[in-house]
Amino acid sequence: MSFEKFFRPKSVAVVGASADPAKVGNNVLVNIIDGGYEGAIYPVNPKADVINGKKCYPSLGAIPGEVDLAVIVIKRNLVIPVLKQCAEKNIRAVIVITAGFAETGEEGRNLQREIQQIARENNMTLMGPNCLGLINPWHRLNAAFGQPLDKAGPIAMISQSGALIAAIQDLTVSNGIGFSILASLGNKATLDEVDFLHELQKDSHTRVIAAYLEDITRGQEFMKVAERVNKTKPIVILKAGRTSGGARAASSHTGSLAGSDSAYASAFERAGVIRVDSIEQLFDISSALAYQPLPAGNRIGVVTNAGGPGIMMTDAIEMEELKMATLDEDTTEALRKILPSAGSVANPVDVLGDAGGELYGKAAELLLKSDSVDGLIVILTPQTMTEVEKTAQVIVDVCRKYSKPVFACFMGADIVEKGIKILRENRIPQYEVPERAARAMREMVNFSRYKSRPVRVVQRFAVNKIPVTRIISRSIDMGVFEISETDAKEIMRAYNFNVPSGMLAATVEDAVRFANQAGYPVVMKISSPDILHKSDVGGVKVGLKSPSEVEDAFELMMMRVKRRMPEAEIRGVLIEKMISGGREVILGMKKDRQFGPVLMYGLGGIFVEVLKDVSFALAPVTTEECFKMISRTRSYKLLTGARGEKPVDIPSIVTNLQRLSQLVIDFPEIEEVDINPLKVGQKGEEAFVVDARIILSKERG
Repeated sequence: MSFEKFFRPKSVAVVGASADPAKVGNNVLVNIIDGGYEGAIYPVNPKADVINGKKCYPSLGAIPGEVDLAVIVIKRNLVIPVLKQCAEKNIRAVIVITAGFAETGEEGRNLQREIQQIARENNMTLMGPNCLGLINPWHRLNAAFGQPLDKAGPIAMISQSGALIAAIQDLTVSNGIGFSILASLGNKATLDEVDFLHELQKDSHTRVIAAYLEDITRGQEFMKVAERVNKTKPIVILKAGRTSGGARAASSHTGSLAGSDSAYASAFERAGVIRVDSIEQLFDISSALAYQPLPAGNRIGVVTNAGGPGIMMTDAIEMEELKMATLDEDTTEALRKILPSAGSVANPVDVLGDAGGELYGKAAELLLKSDSVDGLIVILTPQTMTEVEKTAQVIVDVCRKYSKPVFACFMGADIVEKGIKILRENRIPQYEVPERAARAMREMVNFSRYKSRPVRVVQRFAVNKIPVTRIISRSIDMGVFEISETDAKEIMRAYNFNVPSGMLAATVEDAVRFANQAGYPVVMKISSPDILHKSDVGGVKVGLKSPSEVEDAFELMMMRVKRRMPEAEIRGVLIEKMISGGREVILGMKKDRQFGPVLMYGLGGIFVEVLKDVSFALAPVTTEECFKMISRTRSYKLLTGARGEKPVDIPSIVTNLQRLSQLVIDFPEIEEVDINPLKVGQKGEEAFVVDARIILSKERG
């Protein structure tokens, strides 16, 4: 698949070109002509001879020369015949702007499948359908409907929403943001975000890749490509459809299915993708990464002419987990020599309200020269003696001398407008409020750390796959996809989880004998493939201390369970040695349709059901990633010994997460796992799988 004729075509045909200004076909043609495109332009419309001064052709076949790119803007029922004409004329790059395909229902999905087949059989690079088009400002190509050609720049923007591209064009004009590529993906019949990431990594004009996505079609490939691209070019994504309602709306928009938001969050973290929550953040962060050098660390210096905004910036920086730089003695002494006596030589450095541009510049340069400062934010509030334009120019001049990121926060509107214009023309990111500047700086720091991240190393354990293969194969052959607790624990033992010794008792005599062998106290649990939640039907009894208690519990449990679930298949009861003490945690996995196994960790019991204090990561996981899963939960401090509690053995939780990760990677037939609870003892003690549940996928292959 080649993008050369897609991004930099020597000739473009507009199929469905129109002389009517109210039609999309006219808008696309006019945009190509008015944008200054220097290649051959061929309008195609059997009902016209000339459109907008260009000779019009009745069909693609009638065009005498070669066509590198075809832009299709016609009725839905004509799209497939025209694609066949493209194949006959050996046109390999196609944009289908026409809507009415997978986003409209089954008939549209079938038509879109035909589009995919034609494109693949003829090696076409096809974008759409249901898209806005493509804009390459560096090539003077505006093969889209909507706004005029954008300013060329270093940010590539890809979007599943064409309308959002148009809105972004309008929003960014006033901010001076320039684009290398703007591409509307639409329904992604063939080209998707993975293809664009791969191509944009090679594009010399692109420094940052920004995207609005509603779904990711090839999750595993996306992660591999994004991880590779992020080593040289940052990727910033606004992922819509975070809520269940948003996910449904996204599915109806493009006819695609979205995966779980926790899977997307885990995938982005793994691949180093910067995830944002708004268009504002998308370009706050993209422009910072595009125009400023990366910081060496997280120590931020601030220069301000007002105390209040300086305090606000301090709060914003620390809330973003950055550090206010502690200035070294040489820098402090140098500041003391240039500042008024009432000024502050501590960070934030307050040059006071009457500071002119020259003083701003001296203070900013002293901070940038300091080895104790990794990045600088300059705040300006318009006061009576403030030299807005001069200050802006001084910041520009100082910034050029140092390879550290410099942001501006000129607070105000009309009075600071001319200064902001100078900053933007010279590629100094400007933020209206401290919080936006701090967030952008945080992402700069995080991306810098990601680039220097060591290669991921996933530990593998010596395990016994044979019993796992036997249990899974037998279950699938029997059409049983909920593995019994007894078999689930045998699988756990095969992967060297610590599991209490247990035996399945079919009679009360067996139950007493097994309890005597295990040693009291014991736990009794009902064994049935039809009962998922044993406690709900009276199927769990803990702390049984004698044979008589075992007898009574067995008879009562059988009576209650049969009364509450008379149709359930009862295999007996599981007798296990009771594990006392320790902290209960839950480990889990659920297969995501796009990204594969997503691991879950949290505290057990009420913390899962009520507080939902859990974290997620994609399998396979490294040791470091497991520790991060555990530490990011709100209840982490309970494990480390908060408020007089004894700390638990966190490394044992890490090891169990890694074993679970290996299990679900080794056996893709596993759809879901719950280890609840995993009982974790104090430091140096073992963790035990008290209960385990495994569900297999019903889909073969």
